[in-house]
Amino acid sequence: MSSELRTRSIVGVALIAVALGALLAGGLIFWTLLVVAGVLMQGEWGNLTGATQEQRKAAMFAVSIPLALLCPLAAGIDWPVLIAGAAAFFFVLFTSRSLKLALGIVYICLPIVALLFLRGQVPYAFGLLLAFWTLGLVWATDIGAYFAGRSIGGPKLAPRVSPSKTWAGLAGGVLAALVLGFLLHRFADLPIQLAAASGVLAVAAQLGDLLESHMKRRAGVKDSGTLLPGHGGVMDRLDGVATAAPLAALLYILLGQGG
Repeated sequence: MSSELRTRSIVGVALIAVALGALLAGGLIFWTLLVVAGVLMQGEWGNLTGATQEQRKAAMFAVSIPLALLCPLAAGIDWPVLIAGAAAFFFVLFTSRSLKLALGIVYICLPIVALLFLRGQVPYAFGLLLAFWTLGLVWATDIGAYFAGRSIGGPKLAPRVSPSKTWAGLAGGVLAALVLGFLLHRFADLPIQLAAASGVLAVAAQLGDLLESHMKRRAGVKDSGTLLPGHGGVMDRLDGVATAAPLAALLYILLGQGG
């Protein structure tokens, strides 16, 4: 194993351990982890959209307001958060005159709201299951796509955006997500509709990865940041979650309740 792959593996395992610990704890600890990740992602989003340092800092401050209101000891998931999120969006839009930078507010707030919503479902074990399913299927998709792409190869998925991604990798990621979904259905009583939807969410996660790859290519950088050795930035690790989590919450509302 190369030193780069070893570093990547160690950091990856550590990140998953932190995420699982926060998931199990729930409440303030889970919210705190998401807020820290969200503010850091807003900074990286600013770098990828060509914002100045002042604009990037202002956007990080703006996104922190709706994220703070999501605290279980504050408003939680309620109307004040929606109002604060809209205010943060327009504040960034008008002060920076950059729609791309302002869209980072939406990109960051939606998945955090979705994860807190899923984790907050009752009973406790069911909320934990839903949030773990959402994060776990993204991890499974990444792993399945990596090994299928490396071992099978074949036609490129989007060569102009991400030359390393293949259709075989996408198929492997979808298969891995479906396997996880049905294992959670069999052994943890995840609703069958959600287990079957895991493949759709795997595609959403891959689209999130491609979106970030497109932004990095436009910005002329390899990674969104340098905070995580072997992985790049926070966005590099959560790009799939950013697109999969809102869809997971929507599917739960449409298919999971009463299912």
